[in-house]
Amino acid sequence: MEVSPINPITIQPAPDTSRDKFKEVAIALEASFLAEMLKYAGHGESRSSFGGGEGEDAFAGLLVREQATLMAQSGGIGLAEQIVDSMMRRADSV
Repeated sequence: MEVSPINPITIQPAPDTSRDKFKEVAIALEASFLAEMLKYAGHGESRSSFGGGEGEDAFAGLLVREQATLMAQSGGIGLAEQIVDSMMRRADSV
């Protein structure tokens, strides 16, 4: 039995257009946006009522980032859904 070689140019994997992958990326983008907005609004800054200190300053950014991620995962401001819809339309037109 003889097997003919497969031309690698003709067989290409289909681009990953799954909505779940797009949603994962869009949520990460929305979380980044929300983290910046929270920082700009002063969320995560040291307060004198808790004593502040080096430790609080060092981990404030991590807290803001985690809170923004949780906000985005639970629906956020709807930015991720708009991004997913846009990416799906773009993937369908290619």
